[in-house]
Amino acid sequence: MASPDSANRPVGRAPLSRTTLLGIAGVGVCALIWGTTWYGITLQFGVVEPLVSIVWRFGLASVILGLACMVMRWPLTLTRDQHLATFFQGLFAFSISYSFTYAAEHHVASAIVAVTFAALTFLNLILFRVAAGQRAAAASWAGAILGVAGVAVLSGGEILGAGFDREAALGVGLALVATTASAFGNFFAWRGQSAGSAVIPSTAWAMAYGTGLLALWGLATGVEWSIEPTTRYLGSLAYLAVFGSVIAFGLYFTIARVIGYTMASYISALTPPIAMLVSVAFEGARFGWTALIGLAIVLAGQALLIRAPKR
Repeated sequence: MASPDSANRPVGRAPLSRTTLLGIAGVGVCALIWGTTWYGITLQFGVVEPLVSIVWRFGLASVILGLACMVMRWPLTLTRDQHLATFFQGLFAFSISYSFTYAAEHHVASAIVAVTFAALTFLNLILFRVAAGQRAAAASWAGAILGVAGVAVLSGGEILGAGFDREAALGVGLALVATTASAFGNFFAWRGQSAGSAVIPSTAWAMAYGTGLLALWGLATGVEWSIEPTTRYLGSLAYLAVFGSVIAFGLYFTIARVIGYTMASYISALTPPIAMLVSVAFEGARFGWTALIGLAIVLAGQALLIRAPKR
């Protein structure tokens, strides 16, 4: 029989599970990697056309993932439904999204593109609600809306600061298209999961499909296939392929399967502070109070989203 004192004794919090701790670590790793890849992309500009750089990046990443599957003896065979899901995942997440991402970074600082991706959570909520019938708590919607508001403040400040410069407006617009494509990529990744595909093999196929589609487009439009044999270009290519693609996307899609694609996408809002610091240090970017206010709103929205009850 319990003593009277034990009945009034406060109950300590249950320790975090191993899965939760691994998820938190994965989120931190993804945020750190993707916070630096935005600048890494700019190191590939110059001699090689952006589309070609994307083909080299995800082509190399898909080969690495495929070899990893062979070494670990993970089957690469997929069913028809799984192939269909990974095809569209590759089309949206790796082909369309990154084509517009690379294009956007020609017009605005890399940090602006990174912050625009904070709208991904809101777009995921809408898409998964409409297409999959998944409901989210009101606090999740509030947090996601704050994220969009923060993006609007920061992007609006960038455009106004440039005097409604066409370059700034175009860069933000291209980044929003890339973000929307990423949301559809998440949806089809979920469809692949629902069809029973494993994370790494399906990611390898999705990258291969995205690479193939871009290669076909490049052949049809007559791009010049080249590679720049410099430390700057090859170093950024290796970093973007191995860390920004193989490791980060492998972690991201694994985390998404555990906590849900909508919740996992708040990683995209944790990268802007890192991307802004990198942009200031290496691109000479300068952000005024409007940008800082926008960033604060984005982070407040993500804090609310994380604390929202999960359904």
